[in-house]
Amino acid sequence: MAGGLPRSPNIFHPTKPSAVGSRHSLAQEGRVQEEEFRRLIEEETDKVLKEITVKLPKEVLDELEVMGGIKQKLYNYFNQNYQNMFNRYMVTSEDELVKKIRNFIDREELKTLARYTPKEIAEMLDQIGGADKFNTGEIEKSIVNMYGHLQGHIQRGLNDLENDTNSLLRQKTDVGAFIRGENAYSIVKCSFKDNADRPKAVSDVKLSVNILDSELISPIFQYQSTVEYLIKDQISNTIMDLIDREVERFKDQLVDEGKAELSDGEVMFEKMKRVPNFTDDEQEDEKSRRYTFMAKSLMDKIEGLRAEIDQKEFDPLNIRETLKKIVDMENIRNRGFNTAVNSLTSILDTSKMGYQHVENLKNARELILREYEDTDKNNLPDERYSIRLKYYDQAQLLKEREAYDKQMEEYVKEITHLWDVIEIVYQNGKSFMRVNDFEDIARRARNKIKRRIKSVTGDPLYEDMKKTWNEICALKAGETDVEKLNNTYIYEKTLLKKMLIRSQQKLKTIYGYQNPKARVILDERISFLQREFEEFDYIINPYHVQPGIILDVDITSIKRKKYTLNSMANVLNEFLHGVSKGFQDAAFASFRRRRSTMREDIDQSFAADMPVTETGSYSEAIMGGGSPVTASAPPKGAGVKRKADVTPKRKKADMDELSEL
Repeated sequence: MAGGLPRSPNIFHPTKPSAVGSRHSLAQEGRVQEEEFRRLIEEETDKVLKEITVKLPKEVLDELEVMGGIKQKLYNYFNQNYQNMFNRYMVTSEDELVKKIRNFIDREELKTLARYTPKEIAEMLDQIGGADKFNTGEIEKSIVNMYGHLQGHIQRGLNDLENDTNSLLRQKTDVGAFIRGENAYSIVKCSFKDNADRPKAVSDVKLSVNILDSELISPIFQYQSTVEYLIKDQISNTIMDLIDREVERFKDQLVDEGKAELSDGEVMFEKMKRVPNFTDDEQEDEKSRRYTFMAKSLMDKIEGLRAEIDQKEFDPLNIRETLKKIVDMENIRNRGFNTAVNSLTSILDTSKMGYQHVENLKNARELILREYEDTDKNNLPDERYSIRLKYYDQAQLLKEREAYDKQMEEYVKEITHLWDVIEIVYQNGKSFMRVNDFEDIARRARNKIKRRIKSVTGDPLYEDMKKTWNEICALKAGETDVEKLNNTYIYEKTLLKKMLIRSQQKLKTIYGYQNPKARVILDERISFLQREFEEFDYIINPYHVQPGIILDVDITSIKRKKYTLNSMANVLNEFLHGVSKGFQDAAFASFRRRRSTMREDIDQSFAADMPVTETGSYSEAIMGGGSPVTASAPPKGAGVKRKADVTPKRKKADMDELSEL
């Protein structure tokens, strides 16, 4: 059939059948077009003439020559326009249909001829969606990922250009040019200050970034974490995924029934209601839901088992050693921290930010990188950096907070003691007969104030009143539970710094330009406490940190050059982009399209309709108390509907086809 049809796109003729621009078509099979058009046009002409004779007056009809010129003109008009448009439209559509049928037949004939197909191509087609499907989902996902990565690189390049431009326009470097806006929430502390040795030319930058556990792309666990904890964490994540699926199915059901969608709070409560369907608190009952994924007997075997086992007790055939080996093969314990280390070092290498000193404390989950091995600031150049990457859990943070509190108490003790010593020296250094400050004048006027003023008014003397203001800092507000659990020490630090400054002023008042041995000793003590307290204030307050990764970066850069500063800004942004998922708002994260706007015709197939089979879901098998693997016959109506397997079945004997070849 296909060989007998003329190839119409290559032929143009007004009368040849199925040619481009022709009035005839092979698909009409002997029909006489002229007779059909003549009857159609005469009918339409008679209808128009009938309307004219009915609507117009008789005197107008006599002047129009209805039976003569009007009918001929209408006939010619219909004949020339209607016939041409209708005829050419029908011929064109018929020819296009014939061409598609011919090409389809040619393709089917080629399929029967090309009986041998490479194995890799056949498997690739099956993975894409099957030979009988027009499903390009996997290819579309790959293209979307490629364009997404390309757009991300372009966007980051534009952000760098924007940051550099803003920095040039402002003629200074600030935190906004250092960390991009989408990662600004992770900054715990960022401080720019002049270098102590070269304050006019060199600046020191301290940056601390906190990436929470929930924001890490690959979770991090301490090396000392027990095998039981790792397994329970994996089970917990699986349960959360199952609960999310159940809630999504419930939301789809509400939409199908035309009911209002759930709010954010209702979604949270729906998740809470479904928790007892997957787990419970019965730790001693072997049939408890908490032991659905892993039996209680296996849990008891690995209780207290850590990353290392004593060689005297190690037996590869034991159950606990086998379970530990399975967990170690998955590399759950080390995967997260190794990913963060590899990400940071690779970005430094590609950014040409070399480093000479590396300490990878794997068991402590800490990484120390320095551009130069030497730590003496006098021997180091003005362009340098050091990075400290450490993972903290809640127990470590509690210990860090205790140490921070004790160190703060020691500084309060030492600075207060210095204040008292200088106060005694100041009081002893004042001459009794001379007036040096307001206290001397007030002491001389005390008796007169008591006799002339207070005796008349009856008010107490100033010296008899309770004094609560120390004349250094304003009164501190009372602490609530929030302040007690999150000690910022802002008031205490400000008070101690001002006490040191006031102590220097008192020494200057007492000694003036004289430098006796006592003044030299006191000045050295003040300088020592100021220097040490500044370094203490420079570090991160552990009360401001949450469990997760802490990234400490110390940068020294020349103010006019800022090479290390700008390069490190790009490194940190790339690191945060590769390690952290970023902040996710629950309201936006839970948003999804309504099912009424979702397409259902993605998988198009020429295969015959397969009967819809109902299969139980994994979560339904869990809630039913049975294993999802053995739950082969779920109750009717409990499975996922509207799903059919349309993948073509493999032939029974593939060797027969090869023998035919």
